[in-house]
Amino acid sequence: MYSFSILNSRKRAIIALIHTVVFLCVAVLQTALSNAKAFSLHSDKVVGGIVLLIIYTIVASVLLILLRYATHSSERLYFALCATSAVFGLVHIMLGDPALHASILRVCLLSAAVIVGFAILRVHSAPKLAVEGTDSN
Repeated sequence: MYSFSILNSRKRAIIALIHTVVFLCVAVLQTALSNAKAFSLHSDKVVGGIVLLIIYTIVASVLLILLRYATHSSERLYFALCATSAVFGLVHIMLGDPALHASILRVCLLSAAVIVGFAILRVHSAPKLAVEGTDSN
């Protein structure tokens, strides 16, 4: 069994979980308030669209890099779920989604990532068993 390479401490797992919950809330809000129009340079909200495209591109790229370097299977699953959600967010901004398929998928993916994040946190929070023969008596 491989050890965790990125989420290798309780502190890192908590920080990652907090980020995931925040992005889940953002995804829920975007789903609820979405006007589902595709990005266009000729629209009234060009600057906001460009900013969102840049943010989603950076976040998706970073998550894909983290996925590449993750060693533990649950860690890989966590980053795969988060990266896929970010890519769906990018697609949603670029193409629009009148039926809200990408938005609902993002919420589902991030919900699953929160569950996996809690499982990773639980692994780090479990008490370490004493190894036999190391007692100082």
